[in-house]
Amino acid sequence: MDDEKVAIVTGSSRGIGKGIALTLAERGWRIAVNYQSNRQAAEEVQHAIESLGSNAILVQADMGKMNDLNRLVDDTLNQYQRIDLLVNNAGISPRQRMDMLHISQESYDEVMTVNLKGPFFLTQRVAKEMIHLLRTGVLTHPKIINISSISAYTSSTSRAEYCISKAGMGMMTILWADRLAEFGINVYEIRPGIIQTDLTATVKEKYDRLILEEGITPIRRWGQPQDVGKAVLAIAEDLLPFSTGEVINVDGGFHLRRL
Repeated sequence: MDDEKVAIVTGSSRGIGKGIALTLAERGWRIAVNYQSNRQAAEEVQHAIESLGSNAILVQADMGKMNDLNRLVDDTLNQYQRIDLLVNNAGISPRQRMDMLHISQESYDEVMTVNLKGPFFLTQRVAKEMIHLLRTGVLTHPKIINISSISAYTSSTSRAEYCISKAGMGMMTILWADRLAEFGINVYEIRPGIIQTDLTATVKEKYDRLILEEGITPIRRWGQPQDVGKAVLAIAEDLLPFSTGEVINVDGGFHLRRL
């Protein structure tokens, strides 16, 4: 693997994003570690990447602010002069779960802005940079990966805005895959299932029962951030060169229809 390759991983100071960043770093990728507010957590990821013999920069950016998104790209290019991979991972859930008959416009707008609008326009900016870098011979096979969720097709009426945002990310993947194929930029969607992170710690008892006892997933274990990281790595290392717009389920078989 070319040790000069560079990835932007949004929301990579914790959880799934951290797992992705570390998995890539193990193979020599240099990482733009993005965080919104917890710089200490981001620094810990940076140190972990450096301990693996790779390199990372930290870039604070709110996915809901276009100026921040541009700075994320600019800082990465200023440091590394290339972007081989964009992983749109950052996302939020509603601040308060609420019956969809009573969801506020403010909650809907906040979730959609961070989970869908931000990734769309970040992809737009990065895609333009990738096209330029392809034409100048800096890049060969750049890629874009959108991390969505089983919520893209699974109803949760108490957080409808989240489900809609993830379903929208699926169509965003299809659209960008179609638009960018002519340039040699492949676009993928990864749908994680029930992943064990700090964000799921509060519902661990519930999902222990659903996974281990009731078998909500055919593979009866929690998913780990590294499971998602390995799927990202397979794409990043060009193991799916004739696929684009592809959905990869990392969910222990949750998506299977069973009787």
